[in-house]
Formats: sequence, C-alpha cells, structure tokens
Amino acid sequence: MISSPLILHFPSSMQMTDEDFFAFCQENRDLRIERNQFGEISIMPPAGSETGNREGNIFGQLWVWSEKDSTGITFSPSAGFTLSTGAERSPDASWIKLERWNQLTPKQQKKFAPICPDFVIELRSASDNLQPLKEKMQEYMQEPGIQLGLLIDRKNRRVYIYRPGQMEECLESPDTVSCEPILPGFILNMGKIW
Repeated sequence: MISSPLILHFPSSMQMTDEDFFAFCQENRDLRIERNQFGEISIMPPAGSETGNREGNIFGQLWVWSEKDSTGITFSPSAGFTLSTGAERSPDASWIKLERWNQLTPKQQKKFAPICPDFVIELRSASDNLQPLKEKMQEYMQEPGIQLGLLIDRKNRRVYIYRPGQMEECLESPDTVSCEPILPGFILNMGKIW
C-alpha cells in the first residue's frame, strides 16, 4: 500500500518558530518529521525494518568512504537541515565538506543546521509516493552548496541522479552508482540495497 505522509497545516497566526519546530521534533523522536518552505509539517511513520536496514547499508557505505576520505562528515536520517527557503529536511544519508561545516557556529551545528549538504541520498520506501520524493530532490538542487543527489527507487530498481542545473538522469537496475567526481572514489554498491 502506498501512502502519503500526514501533512499538518497551521493558520498563519500559529506558525512554529525554528525553536518551536526543533522542540516539537525532539518531543516526537519516534516520528520522521519535516517542514516545507510554507510551514506545512509532514509526519511520516518510522521506516519499516527492511527499509531501515537498507538505509543503514547506504549510510554505512557513505560513512566508511568519508572516514577514509576525511574531507567531510556524514549524517544519518535523524539529522535535520534548514534550507535557504526555511524548509527543514532530513535526507536518508548526507555528506558535507568540512570547510562548509566548520563555517557554522557550534550553536548552529547542534540543532537543524542552516546548510544544505553537498551530497544527499533519499531512499523510497514501499509506502512512499515517488513524485513527492522527486520534488524534494528538485528542492535540494535549488540550494546553495548542493552538488549531487541520489533518489533510490527500490520498487522499480531505479536510481535517479540529480545535479544542480542539469536534467535528472535515471539508471535502470545498476549494480553500482559512481558519485565521482563530487565524492572521489565513492561507488555505492547496490547489491544489499535492492
């Protein structure tokens, strides 16, 4: 069954501040919560075990590469970022160059950092609609700093590749996905993700 996240709409007089939204997310840690540029809050159920395993595999591969490369840091799906539009997003895996991350204050780094990662991955779970995920990827591509994004559609065995200012590219059932030259030497092995 494909479902959409629950979208909460608030009257303009009841909009949450960034601090309120962060506190709301902390109080509801078992939910996956994002907010779009219009202040609408999306509440998604936690990922199922199978999807959680695939997310872990993706993050693990990125983390191992990042530790060897040492030019940036990785983030799991529980990390949130505040985009330039005001949207707060939590990609399934992401990476930021150290030079960009270190420009943030310690206070900014502790909450939903006001930065878009250089690299993001979104994984479509069995219950996700594809179109909202594609729209989210396009949103990332409008952000300063983003260089590469992958949307992995396990259901149809496709990987959509996004680069700023370029058309979406689609790979059909690839064994691996190269993230070069943005992440030199990082090749995502799809064997345990499919």
